[in-house]
Amino acid sequence: MSIANRFSSPSRRRFGLGTLAVAALGTGLLATAPAGAQTAFPSKNITIIVPFSAGGTTDILARIVGQALSTELGQPVVIDNRAGAGGNIGGQAAARAPADGHTLFMGTVGTHAINASLYKKMPFDPIKDFAPLTRVANVPNLLVANPAQPYKNVAELIAYAKANPGKVNFGSSGSGSSIHLSGELFKSMAKVDMVHVPYKGSAPAVTDLLGNQIGIMFDNMPSAIQHVRSGKLRPLAVTTAKRSPELPNVPTIAEAGVPGYEATSWFGLFAPAGTPPAVITRLNTAIVKVLAQPDVKKKISEQGAEVYSEKPEQFAAFIQKEAVKWGKVVRESGASLD
Repeated sequence: MSIANRFSSPSRRRFGLGTLAVAALGTGLLATAPAGAQTAFPSKNITIIVPFSAGGTTDILARIVGQALSTELGQPVVIDNRAGAGGNIGGQAAARAPADGHTLFMGTVGTHAINASLYKKMPFDPIKDFAPLTRVANVPNLLVANPAQPYKNVAELIAYAKANPGKVNFGSSGSGSSIHLSGELFKSMAKVDMVHVPYKGSAPAVTDLLGNQIGIMFDNMPSAIQHVRSGKLRPLAVTTAKRSPELPNVPTIAEAGVPGYEATSWFGLFAPAGTPPAVITRLNTAIVKVLAQPDVKKKISEQGAEVYSEKPEQFAAFIQKEAVKWGKVVRESGASLD
């Protein structure tokens, strides 16, 4: 999907009035213009930057919400996929975008709670450079295997991995993603040696999983559930503390042999820092309204995700807690990236 390049350079200022008298007249005219005439929002297309490739969970959720948000706000919503560096490439582009509400960012637990602890150098500050709008969904990760693999449940996977150290490959959407760290947490708690294979997004990793190039994946449920339903992937367990309503017969990893294991992904919308408060309020109100629509809730729930919305300040407080939690997991895993 093509979009206009809104990041190339700021709009040129036009100084064609020529004299102070005319400038003063112009100022007077603006002062008497109808209230809100100069600050109408939105006034053009809205772009949602997705920091991962098309087809993954972040992309799926952005498209579901974006379509409904377009109707709600009366402007087209364009999805701009900018994959790479665990979401940092897209995050940097969004952080540098004009703070007018017309460029949003579909952030994740990775971009806003993990990467700051994982990467030695960050191209943006996940707290200072963004204005949180609302969470969109909480998502279980699903431990899935290619049906050709010899293990059919978590206990068999652990036994196989211990008998064959280093021979189980697990894919992820990128180093430091929640999908990656879910696997690292499993390795640590189950005391097994598995090899991490990072990809630029969930979709290409799932493609290799379907082709049996990798054995397992702790994927976000929305990008794996259709393959589970079709029988192309074997579900072993969910990473959350409770079973998923969409796959009630699939046990949790804690139930299946790793007591205390729990990992949940989340996704939310942000605007660049400095976006006017009135625009933040308008966007939050519109997104929360969209997320309450039955058809939107149904589409998200069918992906195995749980719809979630809140006020910007609540989302900001949540992010602070998540950064502490996942920072500890990163340190204990020993993961680090340049």
